Amino acid sequence: MPANLTQQYKKAEDNYRRAETPEDELRWLQIMLAEMPKHKGTDHLQAKLKTQISQVKKDIESQKSRGGSSGGGARSFRIPRQGAGTAVIIGGPNAGKSQLLASLTRATPEIAEYPFTTKQPQPGMMAWEDVFIQLIDTPPITTDFLEPYIVGMLRSADIALLMVDLGDDSGMEQAKDVINKLQTTKTRLAVESSLDDEDVGLAFTQTFVLANKIDAPEAAERLELFHEICPLSFREFKISANVLESLTELRNAIYQSLNVIRIYTKDPRKKEPDRDKPFTLTRGETLLDLAELIHKDYTKNLKFGKVWGSAVHDGTIVKGDYVLNDLDIVEIHA
Repeated sequence: MPANLTQQYKKAEDNYRRAETPEDELRWLQIMLAEMPKHKGTDHLQAKLKTQISQVKKDIESQKSRGGSSGGGARSFRIPRQGAGTAVIIGGPNAGKSQLLASLTRATPEIAEYPFTTKQPQPGMMAWEDVFIQLIDTPPITTDFLEPYIVGMLRSADIALLMVDLGDDSGMEQAKDVINKLQTTKTRLAVESSLDDEDVGLAFTQTFVLANKIDAPEAAERLELFHEICPLSFREFKISANVLESLTELRNAIYQSLNVIRIYTKDPRKKEPDRDKPFTLTRGETLLDLAELIHKDYTKNLKFGKVWGSAVHDGTIVKGDYVLNDLDIVEIHA
């Protein structure tokens, strides 16, 4: 991507990657095209965007002609994004996905020794200090089975959690099958989340490898073999999904991977800020972004803000372009 793309473009690009419907995809693609600087360095990308816009329009028309169906009798699930971010748990049969969800959240998925216990996605909210992160358990992925909606969930997720079952010799091959299956789709597992430079319809989602059942007999040997048959550069965590103590590092890493900051708001008429539920913004976002998150009308009527935080003196008056910092207290004046 050209180095001089604007923050508005990058924000639209991120929203496009997270779009959950073709209509949302089209909207953000059009905003990306409108926000892109027009010069020779972006000619190629402009052409790619126009091609993708044309393709998405065709997809929308095709869906309308089928009466709004997703086609082929495929099931569709849409789970609204909640919390500071979303992590989607994927893996083969009996890899421990549901156990991980149950251990990290208050969700109560069915957990059993037989495969394909999870038949539809199930969300839960994982606490990290004073914010929550959405985790979604999904049906298993195999060489012959992949629910189409899982691809969309992975695309819009902040992070994918790939479970590798070290409790059985077949777990390594099953994890490899998951990776290979996703390689045939428009959503791939990767070290970082991004869109492809040549094909903006191709998305990559940041992935952690969770080496599960690390306390099982011969687990260390199986993990070493997995590294040989499936060398990956993804960040790896050795866990036992049913042992809370083994999940602390993972919990922290999931939050840190979101690259968000927490902002507390303060009513001008009160002395103390509201600390019950902070707003979460992407690191680098501004006072204006916070105002829009609180209420869209604030972006039109914003006069200034007062900030209490590590980078300013208490009560410093700032304009809309002020870049916020983690744990700032902000008073909006509109």
